[in-house]
Amino acid sequence: MKRSICLLVLLACIVANIQAQKGTGVFILQNNVNSSGLRGMSIPSDDVIWASGSNGTVVKSTDGGNSWQWMTVKGYEKNDFRDIEAFDSLTAIVMSVGDPAYILKTKDGGKTWKEVYTKSLPGMFLDAMDFRNDKEGVCIGDPIAVGASGRKFFFIIKTKDGGDTWQEEPLYKMPPAAQNGEGIFSASGTNIAMLNNPDYDYAFISGGTVSNFYMIGREGKQNKGTQIPINQGIESTGAFSMATDGNKKFYCIGGDYKNPVVVYDNFYWTTDEGKKWASPSKAPPFGYRSCIRLIDKDKMVACGINGVDICRDGGNNWISVTKEGFNVCMVSPNKKLVFLAGEKGKIGRLQY
Repeated sequence: MKRSICLLVLLACIVANIQAQKGTGVFILQNNVNSSGLRGMSIPSDDVIWASGSNGTVVKSTDGGNSWQWMTVKGYEKNDFRDIEAFDSLTAIVMSVGDPAYILKTKDGGKTWKEVYTKSLPGMFLDAMDFRNDKEGVCIGDPIAVGASGRKFFFIIKTKDGGDTWQEEPLYKMPPAAQNGEGIFSASGTNIAMLNNPDYDYAFISGGTVSNFYMIGREGKQNKGTQIPINQGIESTGAFSMATDGNKKFYCIGGDYKNPVVVYDNFYWTTDEGKKWASPSKAPPFGYRSCIRLIDKDKMVACGINGVDICRDGGNNWISVTKEGFNVCMVSPNKKLVFLAGEKGKIGRLQY
């Protein structure tokens, strides 16, 4: 068995080298600009890229990544902006984790920011946002204890006006955590997605002691949950990121961030809303991965702290592009550009 695995990895590396010779690779655009780790990224157009991270950092390009403007949001220098959603070169929303949690919005390209939501609760930790359009959005946080029983429910807020105001979901719409130790990883802002499904409004994934896939029903519809057969069981394992076609296909990736070289059970997908799950038949992603994005129907990219991988056949065969680590990757609207961001202000562009 070990011999077969070694041969498989060797063959995959050979293929990766062939692809590299054809021009596949990651080009570093920014590095060691500051000490901030970048985990949020949003690409509203081919020219406009936003990213966010620790130390109140927001960074923006309006020329397709050729030049970058670095900003520190005044008054929030100690906050960690783990996710960002941008609508154009002027309008963006950043989410700060921790207690108290903050959501800020700019309408002038980052010159000024308005605090549009704040919440302080024991255990408060916002994890990720997603928007269906420029009005409807959702933000999710780790499970919060409710009532005398202490039962925990995932914290969820929604907006219908482009993030100008946010409303907390009523308790009956907040799914309970399956068990203690289940949570959401705030790794790249990609573990929740708004859907175009007629029955479900949005979906999200969890990790830790158990890793689940949740689909939240539209008004009058029931929620649905199922366990993902991904590596799980301890606090550092589970599903970290999800990509979807917005309907029935969902691609879930993760692993163990404390042991990033482990490749077993780090990627699963479903084409029927979680009834059945599939895993790679040839080569899995090359370790723990914190973000996955669809480039087109069958092509996808994933990144983590020890590398970047691409897949061209719907999930079965992954190819290592680089061992350079990144936290987040995003695809431009026309699917031509892929940008990545990571620690110490590192930003890269994938050529594929």
